[in-house]
Amino acid sequence: MGSATISLGSGKLSLLSIERRLSPNFGPRKGGVLPSLIVLHYTAMPDAQAAVERLSDPAHEVSAHYLLDQSGGAVQLVPEAQRAWHAGAGAWGDCTDINSASIGIELCNAGDHAFPAAQIQALKSLLKEVMQRWGIAAQAVIGHSDMAPGRKQDPGRWFEWQDLAKDGLAVYRGAPHRHQLPFFEAAERFGYRRPEGANSEQTLLETFRQRFRPKATGPLGEDDLKILSDLAQTYPAAKAF
Repeated sequence: MGSATISLGSGKLSLLSIERRLSPNFGPRKGGVLPSLIVLHYTAMPDAQAAVERLSDPAHEVSAHYLLDQSGGAVQLVPEAQRAWHAGAGAWGDCTDINSASIGIELCNAGDHAFPAAQIQALKSLLKEVMQRWGIAAQAVIGHSDMAPGRKQDPGRWFEWQDLAKDGLAVYRGAPHRHQLPFFEAAERFGYRRPEGANSEQTLLETFRQRFRPKATGPLGEDDLKILSDLAQTYPAAKAF
């Protein structure tokens, strides 16, 4: 990867070593929207080079703003001011055009193993810069699965959200609240959209647990309700935009 600092398309320089390999797969943010979310993904591909090629192939019509390989190397594929094509259908809070409202970061990982320390350290450095540059709050750093319950799984159960939260780069637990909200009310207040279909509660529970209780199994329980209710009342999605 490159060793020099580069312009990120916002008039500022990154202190993280980033190689610039622009993808043709991007366009303007619709309605002049500025980034207010960051969406984390895993690539589910063999290696970083294969992922870069896919994210730069016009035939596939997908891209992201950044790709981080497992050694901590970083590639910028789309300028931050532009709309990358990483999120697809989904929503977070009242936002239904996630691509226009977000910065997309791909992590080279197949979704079946831990994320290396060097990769996470590079992610933390990048998140700090992007969040400061655009005034993005910690609760507005979400996973692809958060905005597309049942359709997407990334960044998956191996991703340690708690580690990011310790550095103020995501949220993992809310402040304790005595009042407990019903499951769907809490989920929607936090930002989740209720999935369609007869198994919507189980789908949403699985999505929530993937991030906040990755080792939990079984039916909806008191611990699920307590954690989600506290998150919803501490970090309602409206605060993220």
